[in-house]
Amino acid sequence: MKLNSYDEWSQLREVIVGSAANYTSHERELSFDYFFLDNLKVRSEWYYPRVSSATAPDNESGRKQLSIKQRYVEELNEDVDGIVSTLQSLGVKVHRPLELDPSTTEVETLAWRAAVIPALNVRDMSLVLGDEMVETAPMLRSRYFETKLLTPIFADYFRKGARWSAMPRPIMTDSSFDPSYAQLNDGGLMESIKNPRSSPYDVGFEIMIDGAQCLRLGRDVLVNVSTENHAMAYTWLQRHFEGRFRFHRIDRLTDSHIDSMILALRPGTLLIRSERVADYLPAPLQKWELIVAPEPKENSFPSYQSDDLVLTSLYIDMNVLSVSPEMVMANVDSPEIIRLLERHKFTVVPVRHRHRRIFGGGFHCVTLDTVRDGGPEDYL
Repeated sequence: MKLNSYDEWSQLREVIVGSAANYTSHERELSFDYFFLDNLKVRSEWYYPRVSSATAPDNESGRKQLSIKQRYVEELNEDVDGIVSTLQSLGVKVHRPLELDPSTTEVETLAWRAAVIPALNVRDMSLVLGDEMVETAPMLRSRYFETKLLTPIFADYFRKGARWSAMPRPIMTDSSFDPSYAQLNDGGLMESIKNPRSSPYDVGFEIMIDGAQCLRLGRDVLVNVSTENHAMAYTWLQRHFEGRFRFHRIDRLTDSHIDSMILALRPGTLLIRSERVADYLPAPLQKWELIVAPEPKENSFPSYQSDDLVLTSLYIDMNVLSVSPEMVMANVDSPEIIRLLERHKFTVVPVRHRHRRIFGGGFHCVTLDTVRDGGPEDYL
């Protein structure tokens, strides 16, 4: 089928499901700490002294490799295979990224080098708007070339008539990142935010944003903007899609991704983390049915050890995937979410995804819908 995806809820026909093959570790460095700031700061055992700008070795910027237990990776692979099988059983065509070659351990640019991770949370690095695929400007150095693992899929859609574009690739020196949100919410975590290393490639703040900062509603797209990097990306989207889509800026709803804060389940119905989310929404959306997610329970998640780095809040299970306006895929380990959605007349397909907090994404994160039945409708 040709690329066609305008919203989050219409009948799903084709989707990309990420791959966790050869996922071995997280690497903490400047861009990682910026991105996961809100969750890292509440786990004080993970505070560690930053390497100062005066003493950091060349190109290292305080890098710290944190291994992931192989058991978690094996169980993640089992669960991703289950997601694929469930979608296929529902008549959805599933595409998969190229697997990360285990010999590819690092990427290096003019300004830095970083460890590489596979294309697992494919929602993050790309944005599908109608008949166009946009490779967004990465915020994490380790994910700089991640969309290259989607190239065969994107190329096939391009041959069938899709548009294919990419935001300008940032140089991503330490000074490329707007520190204002981090400084307001830091709590003493990152020395290098206050003292970024200088580089001959410094150009000021750059365009950086993830596709998961956008909520698609036909011709209308909500965009969470928390930094100048996001604001530049928002402007790029406005200019690039002028006359085709309308973009609505939401300021600092959260640090970056909004799909564990708000999801559109069908026309007229939103799933939101808390009632305060409504205050950030455009007036027409405040009149929609707002389903407030239940308080998550700690026992819905695996127990982790002190050396396991947890990357998401307990609200990750509201990160559901709509298969149609009536059907939603949700985590089997979150019965509160399942019961809530069923009370609102959704058919819920329960699927297992155990280590979503370790790997930073739920069902919406690990999927990128490329073909849905919906079109450029007006909802705002």
